[in-house]
Amino acid sequence: MARSAIRGSRIGAGPTGENERGPSVTRIAVTFWCAIGHSTSSIFAASAEVPEMWDCHHCDRPAGLDQHNPPAPTAKAPYRTHLAYVRERRSDAEAEIILAEALTKLRTAA
Repeated sequence: MARSAIRGSRIGAGPTGENERGPSVTRIAVTFWCAIGHSTSSIFAASAEVPEMWDCHHCDRPAGLDQHNPPAPTAKAPYRTHLAYVRERRSDAEAEIILAEALTKLRTAA
């Protein structure tokens, strides 16, 4: 079996080491907690402003920096169909008028 001179590397990997890429930025790990008790860790640059809230990676609830006082879960609106949104915008009387106009157009075009 032949051995390759570039074993352990991939094509297009580029130079290795900090000298060619420049110095890396100092990073900090920040942990956020949700109301259920999940912890979510995220890495930020030390110079970046850390947000007060972050989405929990486990349950998608808001998570905060204080483990003993996490943010309250937000109420999610129930799933609504397209027809529900249409009914919200139009009354039954308006729908009848629009339907009558559309039918008149179809009958005159035929």
